[in-house]
Amino acid sequence: MELTLQRIAKDKKYTLGELSIDGEKFCHTLEPRWREPEARKVAGKTAIPAGCYPVVITLSPKFKQWLPLLLHVPNFTGIRIHAGNTAKDTKGCILVGESTSKGTLSDSRLWVERLKRRIVDAKERGEGVFIQIEN
Repeated sequence: MELTLQRIAKDKKYTLGELSIDGEKFCHTLEPRWREPEARKVAGKTAIPAGCYPVVITLSPKFKQWLPLLLHVPNFTGIRIHAGNTAKDTKGCILVGESTSKGTLSDSRLWVERLKRRIVDAKERGEGVFIQIEN
């Protein structure tokens, strides 16, 4: 299964994107501010680099629930897909939901559960799960 995150709006405080699953639009995403590759990474306030990353679901010690985790992200660790409403709710992770107003998401918990179900179903079919992040 291939997830594709297309970043569609870059603001000083957040990055808005669209998440597709196998080419079909799924939901919106929200990340911290995107900084050009030559810019200095600011811990907890920088979106991850574009690229393709394997995705697994593991137990998050911070959130105390099973959440998608991106593997092998250069210069970042613990990048998850989780619920949240604004860029203040993420320290580099990807939030999912519906974009309802500038820089915010709604129904985030619902979209996390839907995404987890799709990932689990793919894993049960023996498929690998990857996310392609595009600027």
